[in-house]
Amino acid sequence: MKRFNRKFIPLRLKLWGYFMAFGFIILLVLWVFQSFFLTPIYTASKSRAVQSSAQKISRAVEQNKNVWATIDNVASKNSLSVYLYNVGIGLPQMYKACSYENPAVKLNLEYEEILSYYEKTVDNGGAYNAVDSNDIDDAVKQKLEMLQQNASADSVPAQIHQSNVEYNESMVYTEIITRRDGRETLLIITSSITPVKATVEIIKTQLILVSLVFVILSVIFSVIASRKIAKPISNTNKAAKELAKKNYDTEFNAVGYLEVEELNETLNYAKTELAATEKLQRELIANISHDLRTPLTMITGYGEVMRDLPGENTPENIQIIIDEATRLSTLVNDLLDLSKLQSGALQAEKKTFCLTDSISAIFERYQKLIEQDGFNITFDSGEDVYINADELRISQVLYNLINNAVNHAGADKTVIVTQTAKDRRVRIEVTDHGEGIPADKLPYIWDRYYKVDKEHKRGVIGSGLGLSIVKTILDEHNARYGVRSTVGKGSTFWFELAAESIRKRKKNNETE
Repeated sequence: MKRFNRKFIPLRLKLWGYFMAFGFIILLVLWVFQSFFLTPIYTASKSRAVQSSAQKISRAVEQNKNVWATIDNVASKNSLSVYLYNVGIGLPQMYKACSYENPAVKLNLEYEEILSYYEKTVDNGGAYNAVDSNDIDDAVKQKLEMLQQNASADSVPAQIHQSNVEYNESMVYTEIITRRDGRETLLIITSSITPVKATVEIIKTQLILVSLVFVILSVIFSVIASRKIAKPISNTNKAAKELAKKNYDTEFNAVGYLEVEELNETLNYAKTELAATEKLQRELIANISHDLRTPLTMITGYGEVMRDLPGENTPENIQIIIDEATRLSTLVNDLLDLSKLQSGALQAEKKTFCLTDSISAIFERYQKLIEQDGFNITFDSGEDVYINADELRISQVLYNLINNAVNHAGADKTVIVTQTAKDRRVRIEVTDHGEGIPADKLPYIWDRYYKVDKEHKRGVIGSGLGLSIVKTILDEHNARYGVRSTVGKGSTFWFELAAESIRKRKKNNETE
């Protein structure tokens, strides 16, 4: 039997379960409070009200000021019965001082009961609080008992049958008040506790009806809410499956709440990037295929000519084969380097070296271009700048930027390399006077698959992957870099690195 796996539960069903569980928890809390806490909470509330009233009366008795007015005000406002008894000297003797009797909570106290309350109050430290079943009026109670003893069950009216009679409970609070003259007064306050049994039964009946209605509404609400919440996610999931099939025309337009809309925006962006990446990958394959095919065709063609025509075995033809083989080797090496750099296989080996001398050494490679092809390649620097970086990789950056400028130089064949140092940072700029780059294409020139001009032409130097290698190396060195370009006027590529030291160069080439 296949084991049940929770991860296959649909989101809509999970949400429905959560809503229903939440609803049942609310009902459970309501039933618990109604069944177990209603009576204690009600009794505690009445107790606080009685004690608060007792404090007001006690202060009036202690000060012997407005006693009766205070009792009348407090008792009538809170439906209390209040009794004051003066305690005699010697054996406790109770003398009623005054009383305010509420019919609903009137106590028919015998002398022995008053003494009993006094003793309980003394034993309890001066204050005593209890709930007593004082029942109904004694005369009515005796009449009911006589009727039940002398009459048959069938002849007793239903309205006075014992099973239908619910005796009232009263809260009794007593306190011994010591007056200024040292005499003691016993304060007795009674308050009716409304029978909660009948109230509880009414609330239970109502709660059953409320629970049934609540369950029905919970089911309806949870079904609607779960569908509404799950539907945008389901739509997004369907669109994502289409995207996985490389259907880049699919749209992520599900709405409902902020998180789904943000997810759709992210997926739409990812869709656009994936579509662009796949397009550029196809272009890369076409470009690389052309760049590989061209030197191979040249090598094969010149090799066959030299084989079939002995007179064609000239140094010029051999040099062409060597140049094309070198170009082919450069392309393959650049592809390997780019792959290793982006995968992190090549780690930077940083050391301190003179960047200025490194640039000067690179310029020696371009002497042939300067002498034979009439290029004007200059290096402007007023300081010797030392940096901590991977010398080989930084040289590769410089070489690729200069190659890029040479390949896109204008009619004047001018390439200017400038080094400026300020605030312990060095900035290198490589400028050409070529055709420039349109503004809408500038953000993409660093991409490994991007090519501004789609025409396949043999470059003077380089493989066409130089800017991708430049970006990867500079990112690894946490360098700042960028490009400024104007169509028809040329471009300036630049990057900045932290300088370890900057030394001004004297005219006699000595440093200070």
